[in-house]
Amino acid sequence: MEEKARQLVARLAATPDSAVRDLPFIHRVLTVPLLSAASAALRVTLLLSRLRPRPALPVPVVSVGNLTWGGNGKTPMVDFLARSFHRLGISPLLLTRGYAGGDEPKMLRRRLSDTSAKIGVGANRAAVASSMLQNYGYIHHSKTFCAEKKVPSTSKLESGKIGVAILDDGMQHWSLLRDVEIVMVNGLAPWGNTHFIPRGPMREPLSALDRADIVVIHNADLASEVQLKAIRSTIEDNAATCSVFYSRLAPSHIFEVKQPLQKLPLNVLNDKIVLCVSAIGCPNAFIHTVREMGPLKIDRMDFSDHHFFNAHVSTVISFPFLTSQHYLTKIFHTYKSRCLLSE
Repeated sequence: MEEKARQLVARLAATPDSAVRDLPFIHRVLTVPLLSAASAALRVTLLLSRLRPRPALPVPVVSVGNLTWGGNGKTPMVDFLARSFHRLGISPLLLTRGYAGGDEPKMLRRRLSDTSAKIGVGANRAAVASSMLQNYGYIHHSKTFCAEKKVPSTSKLESGKIGVAILDDGMQHWSLLRDVEIVMVNGLAPWGNTHFIPRGPMREPLSALDRADIVVIHNADLASEVQLKAIRSTIEDNAATCSVFYSRLAPSHIFEVKQPLQKLPLNVLNDKIVLCVSAIGCPNAFIHTVREMGPLKIDRMDFSDHHFFNAHVSTVISFPFLTSQHYLTKIFHTYKSRCLLSE
């Protein structure tokens, strides 16, 4: 029941005002007005949250966030930044709320287990950061990127001291000052119907882009030139001074659920029938990626973002079977969805 309700809200949030008249009567007179009222209340709450004091950390803070819910490539960007800082010899601290089933912290821990990254989870990220900095120590803000007093990379990593904080989903998190604001935008569905959550996908108005230092248009390879031009124009109208980049997801390998360290080549899906299971914000991009790997046929099971799979559903989607044509079917799901499967 909860999953159906979330899917309904997601459908209505994607419905433009011009199409509301085509909705069932109950949704036109009850559901949409209720969602609109909730959107107005959220906007007031957001404005009030900006009045709270914002402490600064003794290390640089990079915020990765978005204006809309789900599918913007935020988590892959956090992963990318953490690895980049690690390669530079700077130990990063990832601060995340741990939303819903806690899938993203689990995924990041697994993905970054071979780096110096540390992960702090909690709604009060300022308090979490203070605790982690006290436990591990830190390299002072003025020394992290100071060329004149550069510390050898190996020395920084071996010390275990934190050199930078990455604020996951941080654009609307006002409890911390940040040095760099990165805003992710989904190239396939940048602004939705422009209404606030839950009537639409927007967390803030487009004018909030003026706080961005960097905007990254994600899934750029799946969007048309016309779409990308329109998105860039909107960004420039609202954030004339920020830098704009493009990104895409490129799979490197596949792994077995029970053997995540065993890497399989992408061509194992060639000429196979594949069931794609996802609980992410933009499943169409996932399906496109799998289709490029050359499977014979694709079926899909799309769940709402952060959906938690209970034991029964996990058993159903993990049960291997043969089709009538005797093609072995592969169960294929995103890394985030794998972290939400009951263990």
